[in-house]
Amino acid sequence: MTPSTPPHEQLPPVQKLRVRFAKRGRLRFTSHRDFQRAFERALRRSGVPVAYSQGFTPHPKVSYAGAAPTGAISEAEYLELSMTRRCVPSEVGAALDEVLPPGLDIVEVVEAGSGALADRLQASVWHIELPDTHVAQVGAALRTFLSVDSVPVERLTKNGVRVLDARAAVLAAEAVGDEPPAIRLTVRHQSPTVRPEEVMKGLEATSGFIPSAPIQVTRLEQGIFTAPGSALTDPLEPDRAGGGGDPADAGRPGST
Repeated sequence: MTPSTPPHEQLPPVQKLRVRFAKRGRLRFTSHRDFQRAFERALRRSGVPVAYSQGFTPHPKVSYAGAAPTGAISEAEYLELSMTRRCVPSEVGAALDEVLPPGLDIVEVVEAGSGALADRLQASVWHIELPDTHVAQVGAALRTFLSVDSVPVERLTKNGVRVLDARAAVLAAEAVGDEPPAIRLTVRHQSPTVRPEEVMKGLEATSGFIPSAPIQVTRLEQGIFTAPGSALTDPLEPDRAGGGGDPADAGRPGST
């Protein structure tokens, strides 16, 4: 593929691709807006035939879903691309990975099937590493946190202070590992999304637990929650299988 620029007459999209990518190393400090700029530069440099919007300032047709907070490592970020000609997904992934900076890494590209990708991104699994902490202390704090129904915490936004319920969003949580210990946390996506650091505020509020060293947060998965202790349903699995039923329905209340 060769570098390209938006055509004067925008071609209609004929294919949609879904991309899983990772944010690692120093690139975890990249804001979502900075990533968007870096990805659009990669699209131009790679020559991937992405579709563009209409108007005086056309932009690549890219849809981003559920970006991780700045500073978090993530192995499971997702976006969708609209293409003006049919492409081999793995070739698109290789072309983009070649021009993206190290740390912004393409994990997988598949052709989109039926159903909306956003409907399958219902929860995230987080790994919160806690240096200089004893696993028994972490476990005790989690048991106290999980024993209550509601834990209000505050988030400072540009419009002032907002109160969130850190407990209601948590689907599962357990202490794992030993040196250093960590929390494996499954959080339901809701509006607004509760972040791992807000769950840590909830642990402080309910048990007085405060990490003695800076924590490291990694998103391991996104998908559909089925049961505590189970992996989330892979959101790209139905696309790999060639379409068919959308498993997002299985995660909705009232489904069978």
